[in-house]
Amino acid sequence: MKNQSQKSPVKFVIAGVIVLATVAWLALSASGDSKQYYVTISELQQLGNKAYTRHLRVAGNVQPGSINHVGTNATFTLVEQGKLLRVNYQGAEPPPDSFKDDAQALAIGTYGRDGVFHATQLQAKCASKYAPAAKPNATPTGNVAKLNN
Repeated sequence: MKNQSQKSPVKFVIAGVIVLATVAWLALSASGDSKQYYVTISELQQLGNKAYTRHLRVAGNVQPGSINHVGTNATFTLVEQGKLLRVNYQGAEPPPDSFKDDAQALAIGTYGRDGVFHATQLQAKCASKYAPAAKPNATPTGNVAKLNN
């Protein structure tokens, strides 16, 4: 006869396998929703009718002079390898401070049949952050105020 104080290790193994399988399934199913890659303007234009039914992230550079900013909303044009995309951003927050001409931007939203990308989120990287650093003792260039009057 088996001793009542001895537990069968098979029960523990089965319980452990069930717990591990549940955790693995939850991790895999959640990661599918969080993976969201961006598309380029060229890729967006090649999606055809699929572009109108998906929530997308589109990347490009902000075309200089195209930004029209009113409150928390903005309209602008993204440029990528000669391709243009008009973007209408209507978000709860104003565009980030780094959102300027020539900045790299990522618009998150939907593509409308009107040919305009309707963004609800906007991320931007300032283009000047990626400019080459000035050499020591070099004369500054660009928009520099004169110190001598």
